[in-house]
Amino acid sequence: MSIFRIVILIFAATQFYWARRAYLLAVRLFPARLPRMVVCGAVLAVYGVALAFNFGWFGPRGDAIHLTLADALLTAPFRWWLACSIFGFLVALLFAIPQGLVTAVRKVAVSKDLASPPRRQFLERTAAVATAAPFVAGTYGLFYGRLNLETPTQRIVLPKLPRQFEGFRICQLSDIHIGPFMPIEEIRKYVAIANALKPDLTVLTGDFVTFDATTQQPVVEALSGLRAPFGVYGCLGNHDAWTRVEDSITALFRLTGVRILRGENVPVVAHGESFNLIGVDFQSHRRFGPSPPVEHLLGNIEGLIARDRVNILLSHNPDTFDRAAELGIDLSLAGHTHGGQAALEFISPEIAPSRIVTPYVAGLFQKPGGQLYVNRGIGTIFIPIRVGAPPEITMYRLTRG
Repeated sequence: MSIFRIVILIFAATQFYWARRAYLLAVRLFPARLPRMVVCGAVLAVYGVALAFNFGWFGPRGDAIHLTLADALLTAPFRWWLACSIFGFLVALLFAIPQGLVTAVRKVAVSKDLASPPRRQFLERTAAVATAAPFVAGTYGLFYGRLNLETPTQRIVLPKLPRQFEGFRICQLSDIHIGPFMPIEEIRKYVAIANALKPDLTVLTGDFVTFDATTQQPVVEALSGLRAPFGVYGCLGNHDAWTRVEDSITALFRLTGVRILRGENVPVVAHGESFNLIGVDFQSHRRFGPSPPVEHLLGNIEGLIARDRVNILLSHNPDTFDRAAELGIDLSLAGHTHGGQAALEFISPEIAPSRIVTPYVAGLFQKPGGQLYVNRGIGTIFIPIRVGAPPEITMYRLTRG
């Protein structure tokens, strides 16, 4: 069975479960048949319209770079419901196991205490609260979490750093994902925030677009306001490759003074000293969507590494870090993961969906040979929600230690 069919089956199961729950609630609230049927019919009609709109059954969307009324009323609520209903269903399944055990115990009368009404009521109430938690978290993530920008300053120790670069400041933006929930006006706001941090150098680590190639011009225009004395450089991400805009968006950036490094390096020079800045397109050792696996990660930049200088790598995929450290690249800057986008860090920093794909989800990582920082990005994918993974613009301060 294909992954697509499995996803459809899971979606159908969750929707059937919640439809049944909703109908049972309607029976309690509206004992009379006619009012109940009217309410249920109205809810079903709204659901059908939202479903059809989100699956494109009404035709192509009208605006891909601004938040429209239709997006606010149909897209955002439906995607919120989609994510929360699936997680809520999974939580309900977890609680169904002990509830089923209690029912079985009650039937065989092994333990009156375990099968007592207070015990059953406690389990039912706990299950109800836990099942509602994803909806509460999703609401937070939709209205606040995805907009709660953080601008951390990360100290990076590089023993080979020339003295002329002591305190050098690099600003990183990643995973823009221009679209209705990252409109062009919002990107301009983040550009102003980045400029206000007064970096010496600004870097962009990919995924400027999502699935719509026509959004490349607006996102380049929005980012063209970035300013830094030592320039603005970037690399490309998997979505830039999937939409086949790698060449065209590189050319568009070049016209604004932003240089996208695609298997290239450039020296960043100050007072006769320099460090080596390298950039690569999206690379992965495994098949990632339409992207084929790369046989030798970073094989196209081995000749670009300067052994006598500090090397800093811009690579959208943090999975290149292992190979980068082996090659002696001092610092890798990545994105891609969105910090998990929904991560339960208040329970454990290990709980993030992105850990299924990579061990490098967010923050600073170190191993012999190099360091990696994974930026959480500012955009979102499909579900406009962030929980435990706020958007981030990172400022790095380089030091000799």
